Amino acid sequence: MNVTSDHDTSASPAKVADLASDIKFAMLTTVDADGELVSRPMAHQEVEADGDLWFFSSRDSRKVEHVRSNPHVAVTLASSSTWVSINGSAAVVDDVEKAKELWSVDMEAWFPQGPEDPSIVLIKVSGETAEYWDGPGGRVSSVLSLAKSKLTGQRYSGGENEKVDLGTAD
Repeated sequence: MNVTSDHDTSASPAKVADLASDIKFAMLTTVDADGELVSRPMAHQEVEADGDLWFFSSRDSRKVEHVRSNPHVAVTLASSSTWVSINGSAAVVDDVEKAKELWSVDMEAWFPQGPEDPSIVLIKVSGETAEYWDGPGGRVSSVLSLAKSKLTGQRYSGGENEKVDLGTAD
């Protein structure tokens, strides 16, 4: 598909969720007390069908402090051929049962005491809008498309680009 020049707001939140779920690590951007943007890498634990994301965090972390002060956040995810940007709001969720549901062995590296550790909270990012760029066929296809563009002098199409309305936060 070619890059769309006009954003199609009917694009599916399920497409965003599908693309995001294939990318394990994200950059979560919050706003600090001075209004500065602060980004850090995070491993998301779940992407819901509507594009909402779940993360584990330490209760006393700066990101939790930021979310409690200003819930407006952005999440960016990238792979070799796909990029997703989600704009929305975050909430700190103190729910041991949800933490158990989302728990994975990988989390033990950061939280060795397990999902019942009282120092753990969840951050739920409720997406409001998203934009994605999905290159056709992965890295090899992208390199070939770039080479074809260079040889033919035609503009690189780059794949599919859509803006998606994810609805309002829960």
